[in-house]
Amino acid sequence: MSNKLVEDTKESSKDSKNMSLLMWIGTIFFSFIPGLVLFLIKKEDAYIQKQSKEALNWSITAMIGYVIGFVLTFIAIGALVFPVVGICHFIFCIMGAIATSKGKEYKVPFAIRLIK
Repeated sequence: MSNKLVEDTKESSKDSKNMSLLMWIGTIFFSFIPGLVLFLIKKEDAYIQKQSKEALNWSITAMIGYVIGFVLTFIAIGALVFPVVGICHFIFCIMGAIATSKGKEYKVPFAIRLIK
């Protein structure tokens, strides 16, 4: 019976890793939506909670970057800000997906930590 318990624990961990992986990939295309959905639905899973908070924090930071880029577009610097934020968003989400697929916790280096 203890083997079954260990298998159930590993399955849960594998499910957590897969859901976190899909969340980070979804963050590339749908911004804060995947992180918010998992944050609200999977409250009992600590790993998913940590990763969804990180994805939400990064998505909010990226949206702030896009808004700043939009405002700066009126003085022509914003045209440079949009690609930089977009490339950072893509790279950090891919790094998050790779880390969570291995079961590691990922923290985006430049995210504003609004959700703790």
